[in-house]
Amino acid sequence: MKVFVKFVILFILFLSPAMALDRRNVSAGEVVIEPMITNLNKPWSIGFLSDGGVLLTERGGRLLHVSKGGSVQDVAGLPPIFVKNQGGLFDIVPARDFESSSIVYLTYVAKVRGGGATSLAQARLSYDRTQLLDFNLLYQQADASSSGIHFGGRVAEAPDGSLFLTVGDRGERDLAQDEGSSNGKVIYISADRTETEIWSIGHRNPQGAAIDISGDLLISEHGPQGGDELNRPEKGLNYGWPVITFGEEYGGGLIGVGSSSPGMEQPLLHWTPSIAPSGLMVYSGKLWPQWRGSVFAGSLKFNFISRMVKEGKGYLEVERLFVDQYIRIRDIREAPDGTIWFLAEIPGIAYRMKPINFDSN
Repeated sequence: MKVFVKFVILFILFLSPAMALDRRNVSAGEVVIEPMITNLNKPWSIGFLSDGGVLLTERGGRLLHVSKGGSVQDVAGLPPIFVKNQGGLFDIVPARDFESSSIVYLTYVAKVRGGGATSLAQARLSYDRTQLLDFNLLYQQADASSSGIHFGGRVAEAPDGSLFLTVGDRGERDLAQDEGSSNGKVIYISADRTETEIWSIGHRNPQGAAIDISGDLLISEHGPQGGDELNRPEKGLNYGWPVITFGEEYGGGLIGVGSSSPGMEQPLLHWTPSIAPSGLMVYSGKLWPQWRGSVFAGSLKFNFISRMVKEGKGYLEVERLFVDQYIRIRDIREAPDGTIWFLAEIPGIAYRMKPINFDSN
């Protein structure tokens, strides 16, 4: 596909000395925040390639490749994307073995009979990065819905190559407790792609997923009015929604039986009031050793990045970075060089956070 050279200047800012960068103080010291890719339209996810390139999704149904040298192009070969309210094109995750396999995983809403269905597929990215090849649908939500909310839509690859997909309750909360329904579940797909099963139940709208430094899955999910949660889903366990929650009905009123019930798991952490957590990241400690194992989540509602650390059997939020400086933080990822990138929906920019003395050469 033709490279749209005329848009390169709009997308890539080659940070000249005349261009002011944000310098901010965080618990790990002074950092620099630099805009790397601009003019994005509702960016949803970012993924890093082994050759230094970047893949970006826009919820409206566009997949972009930005090369290490700065050229920007659309990637062809996406399936039809059902864009409705919260639905559209979601996650893009290069496989752990991308350098040898060229495989990427993507999540999106497909239009099927009955409405939209959260879907997960894998494809091979062409050598010239212009198209997706060998497209293979791995999972599609069985209970399609005309609702335009609570799709979930994050995917995480475990160290053994198995996959975890988050699926929201689609606004039909009681189905999150129905083991025969795909709504409100975490879905497991085996490494050899021969086994697909419901991993855990009782989720509302998980929009963040990451593998921690121990190899375990973490997810962040939206509660109602209050009660956003960080969870570590384990096989066969029930995470409570809508029977238990720390939130309440919009406008007030009890949901379910309260915040606990026998046989249902407690969150590792809950946010009340809600922060609307988005993408989730566990940091390796490569550039900031003191942050090794910290969990980071973006906030769509209050416009900050939450940093969490283990405390006892749960997690504690210990830091809120950049409050109201970057609007609607949708995704946050660690790049191969240890820098931290995050997506701000407004005005549509991919930012990079680096130490003050970082040398990218």
